[in-house]
Amino acid sequence: MIDYRSDTVTKPSKAMLEAMFSAPVGDDVFGEDPSINELENLAATMFGMEAALFCPSGTMTNQIAIKCHTQPGDEVICDVTSHIYQYEGGGIAANSGSQVKLIQGDRGRITAEQVRESINADDVHKARTTLVSLENTSNRGGGSCYDLAEIKKIRSVCDEHGLALHLDGARLFNALVAKGESAEDYGKTFHSISICLSKSLGCPVGSLVMGTKDFIRKARRARKAFGGGMRQAGYLAAAGIYALKNNIERLTEDHQHAKLLAEALSKKNFVETVLPVETNIVIFSVRGQFTPQSLVAKLKEQNIYWYAISPTQVRIVTHLDVTQNMIEKTIDAINDL
Repeated sequence: MIDYRSDTVTKPSKAMLEAMFSAPVGDDVFGEDPSINELENLAATMFGMEAALFCPSGTMTNQIAIKCHTQPGDEVICDVTSHIYQYEGGGIAANSGSQVKLIQGDRGRITAEQVRESINADDVHKARTTLVSLENTSNRGGGSCYDLAEIKKIRSVCDEHGLALHLDGARLFNALVAKGESAEDYGKTFHSISICLSKSLGCPVGSLVMGTKDFIRKARRARKAFGGGMRQAGYLAAAGIYALKNNIERLTEDHQHAKLLAEALSKKNFVETVLPVETNIVIFSVRGQFTPQSLVAKLKEQNIYWYAISPTQVRIVTHLDVTQNMIEKTIDAINDL
């Protein structure tokens, strides 16, 4: 089975499992799990931020951040394709009582000028704009990456208007590797950052949210209310420690694999367009003899799993469990279509 449906499908490597089995653990709700404490300190130090909080999922870390930055009746600015809007179960409304102002960005990326134009005036008839959320890389943008210079411009707009700036960095390490940027620069630019350990870094579960000590104190209370307080979860945190120390630089391999698949697809007459490939996601539009569903079914006959994400588009995601031999087999299958 060659599974490209998501980079969440990876299994822990032997070395990661060994780290998990040997992890020292304690009760994290009491703050006594040494592995979780180590992971949180490691992540916060990488980004030059004061503190971090380990959670079961990226949805929870995003929702905690939104909860901590807003009050009921506030408004959150984000791109229309943002994960926090499209894929988190209406959590902005359900968990925080806030609404969204959606921006039509460029493959999931919005600009400082768009943010400025979307901020509500100080008017009792309007929701109070309090938070801007960016996603880097953008999932529905085909793994597109922000330029840090534009993010800094957005931060300046936020500072000018007293807004918080959050980053859904589920695949942030893909962007950092692809753009040659540093985690510390991101830590200086955002008020809060969420990173996912169970996507391209290969962990079985877990995400982190980072910010100031005061912010994380609020986040810890929100995590408890959301039911995210875990006990001896250091076994999971150990996987995250291993991943942050061993699985970042290798992401260039996933990016190269994605480019090879995109190149093969671009030569087929049933492919209408392929979004530019910057990281580990390939999104392409289908026409003619196939629908996304029929194309996915056709590849599944050869034990190759793709994902139909819309009535016109298919998504492929490369990851650490996809080998060069698997890429070659997949390209052969594409060429035979």
